[in-house]
Amino acid sequence: MTFFSRTLTAAALLTGLCSTALAETTLNVHYPMPGFFQDVMANISKKFMEENPDIKIHFVNPSATYEDGIQLIMRQNGTAELPDVTFTGLNRLRILSERNIGLDLKPLIEKEADFDKQGFTQTILNLAKVGDRQVGLAFATSNPIMYYNADLFKKVGENPDTPPTSWDDVIRIGGKIKALGNGVQGIDFRWQGDDWMFSALLFGAGGQMLSDDEKQVAFNGAEGEAAFKTLDRMVKEGGLPVFTKEAGEQAFAAGNVGFAFQTTGGLRNTIKNVGDKFDMRTAKIPLLNPEKGRLPTGGNAVVILTSDDAKIEAAWKFAKFAAGPYGASVVVPGTGYVPNNELAAKSDEYLGKFYDENPLFKAGLSQMNIMIPWYAFPGSNGVKVTQTIVDNLSRVVEQKTTPEEALADTADEVKKLLPRR
Repeated sequence: MTFFSRTLTAAALLTGLCSTALAETTLNVHYPMPGFFQDVMANISKKFMEENPDIKIHFVNPSATYEDGIQLIMRQNGTAELPDVTFTGLNRLRILSERNIGLDLKPLIEKEADFDKQGFTQTILNLAKVGDRQVGLAFATSNPIMYYNADLFKKVGENPDTPPTSWDDVIRIGGKIKALGNGVQGIDFRWQGDDWMFSALLFGAGGQMLSDDEKQVAFNGAEGEAAFKTLDRMVKEGGLPVFTKEAGEQAFAAGNVGFAFQTTGGLRNTIKNVGDKFDMRTAKIPLLNPEKGRLPTGGNAVVILTSDDAKIEAAWKFAKFAAGPYGASVVVPGTGYVPNNELAAKSDEYLGKFYDENPLFKAGLSQMNIMIPWYAFPGSNGVKVTQTIVDNLSRVVEQKTTPEEALADTADEVKKLLPRR
């Protein structure tokens, strides 16, 4: 063999090795709520691909809501259209677990020698755990907070530096703001879409959705009655109109609403939409029972769906990156969600100084000690149960029935949707 031919052979061999080493793995990734997450996902995927040039992140069409997202995954399960990775609402992880959809991450976690040092404490891992199955890694976590218009407070003689700490005071001030007239409303309470804000009232009263054995409805006791009656009072006394989600957001951002109660996850968008039109503040959401009250943990988790061995390693790298300290350092300032990674929350490299420099974000952070899982109903009718709750809350807001009757109807309808044992 000549020197020239030997050189060509070596070059060809080297080229082959390089092409193998740089063989690209493409991950199809699905996520919900692009209004919150589109820029965040773009940022995280760009940084990830820079650090992992052999992995390409390809986003498939996002879903408008968590409910739309889980139904999409259910339809695509077992087909070639199923994405490799998805981001699922924390209250819908149970649906995946009960159907054995997706990868149990526990074996992968057990291989990580220093997972806790990467900020993944057991408490954080538990947010995306169902029974013994580690369904995902918590990506974005939130709790409900109070947004309020300090300018409207001053107009009705209230001090915005001391926001209300009880629903009685919220309703009282909301009524005074509503009385200003000219289209001004007192309260925007996000009761549509899912049962999360109802959970905030129910859990805030110390209640729970079902009995401990999950055989009986438990939200129809004194705590649930207090929740339904509070919503009714918001309408009758506090100036809560029949807003759609979009109309409520627009009215608050325009300066025409005193209070908005919604997720911390909407904070960045709300800051942007409000601009300098008025002095917006944030504070803790009141609890109907300050001693026993808790708040639901909203948000989503990254879930690996692929069963392709060649893709699992790449998907695990992406999941750890997205849910890790860098991902959290993008999610929190980019949205308003609270940190889902302990290292990100404490390290100056990530979010250590962020809250001192951005006080509007502190309300959600200050409530982390009372966050509990967003309840996931058992069985195949979880989405129908949620819609049943929303539909009956709508009847109260639209003043079509009493809170007592709406609560009783909700309980009766939910009982029929629970699994028969």
